[in-house]
Amino acid sequence: MEIRQLDLADDAQMRTAYEVNRRAELVGREDAPHWSFENFLGAMRSTDSGERQEVRVGYVDGQLVALGVIYLWLLDNTDKSWVEVKVDPAHPRRGHGTAMLEHLAEIATEDGRTELLADTKVPIDEVDTHPKSLFLKKLGFTHANVELVRYLKLPIDDAVIQGWIDQAAERHDGYRIETYGDDIPAALVPSLCLLFGQLAVDAPTGDVDFEEEVMTPERFAERQATIKAMGRTSLETVAIAPDGTVAAQSTLAVPLDDGTDVWQWGTFVHREHRGHRLGLATKAANLRALQTTYPDKRRIVTQNAETNDFMVSINVLMGFELVEASAEFVRRS
Repeated sequence: MEIRQLDLADDAQMRTAYEVNRRAELVGREDAPHWSFENFLGAMRSTDSGERQEVRVGYVDGQLVALGVIYLWLLDNTDKSWVEVKVDPAHPRRGHGTAMLEHLAEIATEDGRTELLADTKVPIDEVDTHPKSLFLKKLGFTHANVELVRYLKLPIDDAVIQGWIDQAAERHDGYRIETYGDDIPAALVPSLCLLFGQLAVDAPTGDVDFEEEVMTPERFAERQATIKAMGRTSLETVAIAPDGTVAAQSTLAVPLDDGTDVWQWGTFVHREHRGHRLGLATKAANLRALQTTYPDKRRIVTQNAETNDFMVSINVLMGFELVEASAEFVRRS
């Protein structure tokens, strides 16, 4: 297999790479949510000053059969990189996945990275035995963490949502719950960035330890631009503490086309503001805003570490149904 750099400006090559990625992602999980081509283009062509992205494609006899992406963090966690490898299902068990992954691993090594991270979606009872997991183990990866993937079918009766909001309100007197689209007030951005940075440290990550992420207002603006480039908008519900800082947040990424799947990007409470049911408060308010503004959406997709008892309990309360596992692996050098 000949490995080349993906030409991000070549629409035809991008379309072929997208189709390989889509087919590989949906094998055995045909009902799973997946990016549209516009999502793919927006994500691949956007920039992030805190992260370097390298994209490779593999060709056999002139046909694109594999896609590989490596993400290298630049401002924090510089000992780590994250890899994704997809092989066209029409070309299985021919060493293409191994060749692509090892190519990406060489990029990581040359950049001084000592931890290579990857994940794969598998049935809940096959975390250790699924062929995708066995593939990574064969290449020297070890099991690091398990996240549980859940779907929430929409719509949810508004009276039920109000019940969750009322239940949470009993504990967060003095906090304001507010929801924004892409126009988050500038005064809230610094404390919101601080909250995003803490997520990498405070959320359970199993056998891998992360440093706090450096999230600046500039990077946040880049994040918002990427969302727009992907043909999406965001709904951000925040809990504002009495001192005017963001104490908790919940983000939904919403497609603006006719796609009906919505992605839950994160729900997190600042470590100094826990115990006030702000996680439930922000998540319920964001759900109401979603259904009010985008009533055509039919499913929310989320995932959390299986050991994150607090967030798992909120998802169970709200009716998110367990669908599959996201098995996470690490290879150290």
